[in-house]
Amino acid sequence: MKRGVAVLGSTGSIGTTALRVLARHRDRFDVVALTAFDNGPLLAEQTGEWQPSYVGIVRNGAEAHRGWRTGEACLVEAAQCADAAIVLNAVVGAVGLDATLAALYAGKRVALANKETLVLGGELVMQACRSGGGELVPVDSEHSAILQCIAGRGRADVRRVVLTASGGPFRGRTRAELGRVTVEDALRHPTWRMGRKITVDSATLANKALEVIEAHFLFDLPYDRIEVVVHPQSVVHSFVEFVDGSVLAQLGVPSMELPVLYSLTYPDRLEDTAMPSFDPVSLSPLTFEPVARDEFPALELGYSAGRRGGAAPAVFNAANEQAVTQFLAGTIRFTVIADAIASALESLSALPGRTREELLAADRAAREHVERLATGD
Repeated sequence: MKRGVAVLGSTGSIGTTALRVLARHRDRFDVVALTAFDNGPLLAEQTGEWQPSYVGIVRNGAEAHRGWRTGEACLVEAAQCADAAIVLNAVVGAVGLDATLAALYAGKRVALANKETLVLGGELVMQACRSGGGELVPVDSEHSAILQCIAGRGRADVRRVVLTASGGPFRGRTRAELGRVTVEDALRHPTWRMGRKITVDSATLANKALEVIEAHFLFDLPYDRIEVVVHPQSVVHSFVEFVDGSVLAQLGVPSMELPVLYSLTYPDRLEDTAMPSFDPVSLSPLTFEPVARDEFPALELGYSAGRRGGAAPAVFNAANEQAVTQFLAGTIRFTVIADAIASALESLSALPGRTREELLAADRAAREHVERLATGD
């Protein structure tokens, strides 16, 4: 029996990857809803191929065809489509939160590539899982790896998890050298091909900070049992160390197709002959290094925000999003991204963060704070 899939963010990097995977398994899945941010021409192509019952485009004023819904509300509407058993949330940024909550309250599986959802509203998301009977399955390669290694074992069996980081394009650079890098430099990731925002996050290691907070909620682990190590080859996606000292790792070529497919079929596995066979010789050697925390302070800032809880993770996420936007626009230097996050956390971490409204208010305050820093107001 086919399962209906709603793909939110279908024209982005993860969204297009997901549609490639789904195209190879049309006997198992139907695409019943598509949404994009503003890429109307590509969304039109996807709509022509898949003929979904629901199509939405978020940005008002973007090229939209007759019958398409517009505005941010389309994300929630697509997530609630009756025919969608699985909602693949590949939206970039905090805007993905409400769609995740809606899908979980409706009892659907959320294949989550929108890490900001858990960083902004982790407690709310886990409550939605419990209340609505939905299911949260990670798409990030690191969290997919942990899920595969844990394989149903409980938290008590796990001593720690270790997320791997590629180190991005600036591994080994000094703080002074980082102050001179350009947007083009930051977008040249050595092993992954991703969207612009997440590629910059990889360069600052803010993405790893987001993933640490995400792992805390996904696997119910305290922060002192979540570690990060640099692994430039991006072949080992995560390690799990168990209480008896055994360590399991999940390995694979650096392609998002495998974790996307697993998020759709979990806990089962579906044969996919398009995935290349793993060759340990050609992919060797595999090396590991400590994180240069002084040069890449965003990681430690993320740990600090996660441990503080409340509104602090929302402030971290929003400040990072706003600072990355300004960096990509050429308004601030690369090193100012972490400085802006630190400033926002210092000023706003004490804001209340118990409800959706409070978290979204903290999100707005952090964006405004970073905007003021950039403009000098």
